Amino acid sequence: MAFTLWNLLEATILCLNSVCILNEDRFLVKIGWSSKSPSVQGFGENPSAKSQIFNLIHSIRTVARIPLILLNIIMIIIKLILG
Repeated sequence: MAFTLWNLLEATILCLNSVCILNEDRFLVKIGWSSKSPSVQGFGENPSAKSQIFNLIHSIRTVARIPLILLNIIMIIIKLILG
């Protein structure tokens, strides 16, 4: 199997899907990445890597939900047509 741009796109969409379906109460709280946990940070301090990753997960879940639904539908149709 060759590594193509289609495979890269498909892997990206699958990874975004996995981030979007993470349940905050079941998974993220257990490792301490909850929006309910306080992240005390002083003025002008750089955010920690942990808070940046949580913000990225939260942003993906907020912004990419509707486009991912459309991309999933398109990918399913293409897979059904092309095999």
